[in-house]
Amino acid sequence: MNRKLLSGFSCIVLILILFPGFLSAQIKPADYKRAAELRTKFQNLAINRVDRSGWIGKSPRFWYRKSVKGGNEFYVVDAAVLKKNIAFDHEKLAASLAKLLKDEVDPKNLPFRSIRFVNKEKSIRFDVAGWTYSCDLNTYACKKEGEARRRRGRGGFSMWERGPAPEAASTGTKDSPDSKWEVYVKNYNIYIRAKNTGDEFVLSSDGSEGNYYTFASIRWSPDSKKLAAYHLKRGYHRVIHYVESSPDDQLQPKHHQMEYSKPGDALDIDQPVLFLIDTKKQINIDNSLFPNPYDMSNIAWRKDSRAFTFEYNQRGHQIYRIIEVDTGGTPRAVINEESDTFFCYSSNKYRSDLKDGKEIIWMSERDGWNHLYLYDGLTGKVKNQITKGEWVVRGVNKVDKEKRQIYFRASGMYPGKDPYFIYGYRINFDGTGLTALSGGDGHHTLVYSPDMNYLIDTWSRVDSPPKTVIRRTSDGKIIMQVEKTDINGLTEAGWKGPEVFVSKARDGQTAIWGIINRPFNFDPTKKYSVIEYIYAGPHGSFVPKTFSPFNRMQSLAEMGFIVVQMDGMGTNHRSKAFHDVCWKNLGDAGFPDRILWHKAVADKYIYYDISRVGIYGNSAGGQSTLGGLLFHADFYKVGVSSCGCHDNRMDKIWWNEQWMGWPLGPEYAASSNVDNAYRLKGKLLLILGEMDTNVDPASTMQVVDALIKADKVFDFLFIPGGGHGMGREYGQRKMIDFFVQNLKGFDPPDWNRIEDKN
Repeated sequence: MNRKLLSGFSCIVLILILFPGFLSAQIKPADYKRAAELRTKFQNLAINRVDRSGWIGKSPRFWYRKSVKGGNEFYVVDAAVLKKNIAFDHEKLAASLAKLLKDEVDPKNLPFRSIRFVNKEKSIRFDVAGWTYSCDLNTYACKKEGEARRRRGRGGFSMWERGPAPEAASTGTKDSPDSKWEVYVKNYNIYIRAKNTGDEFVLSSDGSEGNYYTFASIRWSPDSKKLAAYHLKRGYHRVIHYVESSPDDQLQPKHHQMEYSKPGDALDIDQPVLFLIDTKKQINIDNSLFPNPYDMSNIAWRKDSRAFTFEYNQRGHQIYRIIEVDTGGTPRAVINEESDTFFCYSSNKYRSDLKDGKEIIWMSERDGWNHLYLYDGLTGKVKNQITKGEWVVRGVNKVDKEKRQIYFRASGMYPGKDPYFIYGYRINFDGTGLTALSGGDGHHTLVYSPDMNYLIDTWSRVDSPPKTVIRRTSDGKIIMQVEKTDINGLTEAGWKGPEVFVSKARDGQTAIWGIINRPFNFDPTKKYSVIEYIYAGPHGSFVPKTFSPFNRMQSLAEMGFIVVQMDGMGTNHRSKAFHDVCWKNLGDAGFPDRILWHKAVADKYIYYDISRVGIYGNSAGGQSTLGGLLFHADFYKVGVSSCGCHDNRMDKIWWNEQWMGWPLGPEYAASSNVDNAYRLKGKLLLILGEMDTNVDPASTMQVVDALIKADKVFDFLFIPGGGHGMGREYGQRKMIDFFVQNLKGFDPPDWNRIEDKN
């Protein structure tokens, strides 16, 4: 054999080693189409699946929506007599609504997902396309009632087109509880006016343009003799700028701007001030207990007017206090929460004041697990720890002040079961009488009746369909099975649930839980490259726990990959030690645990090829995706990162300072994908939405700049007008193309020569 032939043979062998299956059929547009159609194929095949429910007023009846062949239907259950009936005539309602909307309405696919019973349950109300409608259940006459009430969004930012950010409002008046006075802000100061005479009095004289009183913060005492307000010293209001290159309504680009505070920025400082109405006296409160606020909650007066309270979150999020100020202006810390790392105010916080603040229920991770405590509000001392153990409270449903009981959600109480599954419980204020109110090995969604006599309990797992029952809250006993999801049609169509897989973390003891998604045409005799979906935000945990006929990871798996997700150390809902791994260390992202998890799967399954591992994610997941390529290049070879907060100094202040700390230290640079861009070895695709209002688009552009300066080769997809996502359908296809090319070794289809891309 000559040398050239031998050399060519060696290349073929090398290709086969690097890309097993190279000689098999190439990826075709039909493969993309099959993957994209999974949602349509599967979403209506799970029958009797409850997806919405709600109690009707204060009655023992509730409505719910369930899946049926061809769509959905609404039902009503009476928990008192244990009977269920169809909620209304879907055919008649659809016909009436179609006339009103001047469009076809499918009775089994009504254009709303939830309903509200009104008019003594003789009518229902629902929202369609931003408008509220009602329908009489006797005549089935439907009418349009007005614009639907908008739900308040979480987080987010609003853009404004020109000029400075509006100052804290100084408009409007607030009447005193006894209606003798009205208070308002004028010339940055607080004034009151006697309503019977119109006489005006100034209460403050130290307000100015940069240090003013805020009207929204003013609170009257219940006895009308005092009021409290915040004196605000304005900080630095950073503005970031956008150029919308390709607006739909005009040819020329548009300029937008938005206020957006970043780590290290000087913040507005609120100083509480007390005013005594009878003497027109101003009392400035000593701030030694709240010297450096990140945030101060709204002022709230005690009902007997003896004091007002507010919550103080210190910059750096290591000190959190409930402050009470008496009528002499003396403050004290009713509750003092201090941590060597962080107090997770964004998710692990709960407070309920009892007996006008003489007792307080408070949530804390101080013993190493997230639990509830009962405080003496007068002395500031803990009366007793209410919940205790190596498990975590996930939230409180209700505090029964008369019976001195708490209904709460918790996870991790059952050894061997998934520690993220939520169950319902009841416990007495003194920590006795812990009662489980839900059973079944799965993740529970609980909806209590207004009188707390019943609860709707729906539970499932990723590999087990939902069941919905009514339980009696006195003992948690099931008194009626409402629905049991039928997935026979789903499994007959080829559906298979993800596999739950557990391995040990970096400490060799802690369990790391994740899921494995295989293609539905999976062949265990073949080798499969692996793709990890990552989101490692410390504010939560992210691996799916409930049943779904479809998830996006499955569509990617259908292209011939194994797609996985797991929650590593540094995420929430486990022990404080588990959580603390993220402290000043977001670059860690649980990677040591994730890599061990992958290796454990590979040890069990020979087809799980960890020589070819890809990774993808958006936002914080985009940061972690690139971090995987930069800091663990020996393991992660290919990454698709979209809209990443690549440098925690560039991203929103509340999220980043909570985990990375304040003042800004060297840890920020150590975790920065910009400062570490020179480390890139693998294949990288960056995706960026031009109009991303969640993460400053400059964060990704600075990575691009650093990669170019480091002479690194990478791919970049810029989406004009795009928001905080992976570029919609086009970006999703580009991501698949990138993995197909760089993990499988195949050229993706030549899309420019293919007319039907769907």
